[in-house]
This record gives sequence, C-alpha cells and structure tokens, in this order.
Amino acid sequence: MTRSLVFFASLLVAAGCDRVLDSDVDRPANLRYRLEASGDPEAPAGVLLEWDAVLTADLEVYNIYSRVDDRSPLDLRASTTSTSFHDAGIPDLFYAVTSVTTDGDESDFSEEVFIDERLRLPAPSFLSSTSLDRAIHLEWGDNPFQSDPEGFEQYRVYSSSLDIDVGLCGDDWALEGTTVAPAFLAGALTNGAPRCFAIAAETIEGWESLWSDIRGDTPRPDARNVIIFPFAEDANRSGFRFFQDLNSDGLAGPLELGIIRPGSATDIDFWVFRDPVTDSLFLVPERAGTGVELFDPVRPVEDLTSIDVAPNLTYRTTAIVALPGFGYVFETIGAGGLPQYGALRPTHVGRDYMIFDWAFQTDPGNPELQIRGGLPTAGAGGVLIKR
Repeated sequence: MTRSLVFFASLLVAAGCDRVLDSDVDRPANLRYRLEASGDPEAPAGVLLEWDAVLTADLEVYNIYSRVDDRSPLDLRASTTSTSFHDAGIPDLFYAVTSVTTDGDESDFSEEVFIDERLRLPAPSFLSSTSLDRAIHLEWGDNPFQSDPEGFEQYRVYSSSLDIDVGLCGDDWALEGTTVAPAFLAGALTNGAPRCFAIAAETIEGWESLWSDIRGDTPRPDARNVIIFPFAEDANRSGFRFFQDLNSDGLAGPLELGIIRPGSATDIDFWVFRDPVTDSLFLVPERAGTGVELFDPVRPVEDLTSIDVAPNLTYRTTAIVALPGFGYVFETIGAGGLPQYGALRPTHVGRDYMIFDWAFQTDPGNPELQIRGGLPTAGAGGVLIKR
C-alpha cells in the first residue's frame, strides 16, 4: 500500500463544515502526523500533528479540526500558536488545520490527513531467542520490512516477567528498545530470572503491528576458554563445579560460578580422568545427584549456544569420553532438591589438558540453556500467554 493514501483533498473537508473561510489567507501546508505507540496496536497513546509555518505578519493562531468518520463535519478541537499539536488518546480519523489572522480572518482548510490503519504492517512471522550471560539475543522474521520498505520505520521490542512453572507472562510489559534490524540484544538482565519477549513493527506514521508470538527465555551464566587438567597431570586443577550457593554450614552464602577445584573433592560436579592406555580424557560425575549425557551423540555442536534445552532423560553417573566440539549436558541437584542443568563444550582435548566453554541455568528446575525456538506460545498450545 502506497503512502499516498494518507492525504485527502481539502474540498472533501470543506464540504462537511459550515464555517465561512477566507481564501485570501494562506492556509497551512504539508500537514502530517505521527502516532504515539502504546504497545497496543488497536489503541495508540495519541497523535502528533505537524505542519509548515504560515509566513504571514498578522498571523495569530492555528485552529485544529477533526472528525471521527468521513460522514461527519469537522469540529474545532483546539487553537495553538505552535506548528504542532498533540492529541492524547485514540485519535480521530481525519484532521485538518487552518490559520487565523489578528483580524479574525480564517484560511481555507489544509489538506486533510487521514489516520489510516490500513497502513499497519504485518506482525513478524516468527521470534526466536538465544540465552546468554545476563542477556537474551532475539531474532525474528523481517517480513514487515519486506512487505513495505518505504513505510517501515522500526521494530519495537517488549518484555515482561515470566512465571515459567505455569507458562504465564506478567502484566508488567515494558519497552526494551527499538531497532531497524530483525535482531536485538536485551542486556542488563538477571541470570535465572525468566522473561517474556514480543516484537511489533512500526510504520513511519507510528502504526504498530500486531505482536509476534510471545517467547520465553532465561539468561544464564557462561564462560569461554576454561582450562582444566586430568587428575594425573594436576590433581588440584582437575575438578569443576558449575554453581554453588551454600556455605559449608548450610547457610546461604556468596554465589560461586565456574569453580576449578581439586579432583579429589566430593562436592564437585565432575573431574577429568586420563586413560593410562589410550591417553583419552573422560568426564567423571562426582557430586551426589550429578549425571551427564551427550547433547547430540552423533555429531559435534557448532557453538555452546547450540545446546538449547536440557534433554528429559536419565543422566549417566559414570564416566563419558571428552570429545572436542561435542556438547555435554549435566544434571545436578539444586535448591530444594530441584534439578539444575549445565552445558559444556570442549574446544580442545589433548593428553595433558582440556579447554572448554560452559553455561549453567541458575533457575532451579528450569531446563533452558539456550532457547532457539522459544517456549510454547499461545499460538502453539496456549502454554505461554500474556496475562
């Protein structure tokens, strides 16, 4: 749809109004509008009208008129000495402006602006996300821009809290930010705190599209290029624990993440063993309730973030060979006896040491390590919904 549908001829305006206008007085030109987005595509927060100044020495004010439909006459809404006017709330369908001199003479109407909701863009066709450390990376379909490049202005990114146990988004939706690209990094988030996200496309006039599907995701800590040694090589640096939040006396203490410890410790999640015959390295679960499984037993994963949701299965408590590039998921016991999940991807496995990337979900019972496809949505079973 072309942007020419925005304007209607001034003759149509004058035909619906009983006022006597003076054609000798210069009328305002280039009347335009921009809606004020509210997050609800059906209810803009307001409309801002702007027009070019009338360069007349005896100009006193501008009059702003509007009507609710094309069958009603124009009604005087306000007067202003400015070349702009903000109308709060859901706007009327048509607006026009006149100029008034100090003698009380009023110009013809400006061209009438039509607040045309048909200019609204389609909703993004999909929304996916990637869990990161204190952040969530979002990507979505660029079909709104592709449908009307000239009318596209930007994308608006919204988020709210999420109760992951019942699949319910909170009512505290807020604007995370805007972008012209079909991707956005939501940062400064709290690890282990689930969030809902949704995307709307905005036109140059301020029309918001319907929202994309709602997605849920949870930031989690991670780290890159951690080095660890087999027990036979360096026993003091052969053990690893993803996360610890208790002191030895059982009271809540400082959080610790990604802790390298002696392989002889009993409170580590795993330690590294070197087979004396083959020199292969193995990951050995240690702490009670800790198990491990390959994320994909057939092929390596491209990156740590390729390890998405922890598999729902029985995790082995016996040693597993460490293979470079493969993804591993650890199930551990967290607060209240709920499972907590960690991801590990070795980037180098040698005889004397291993280098790996890791991530851990600090929210007990939450299997999200990275959600590329998102949680179920209202469009896919009604599990995740807006409150």
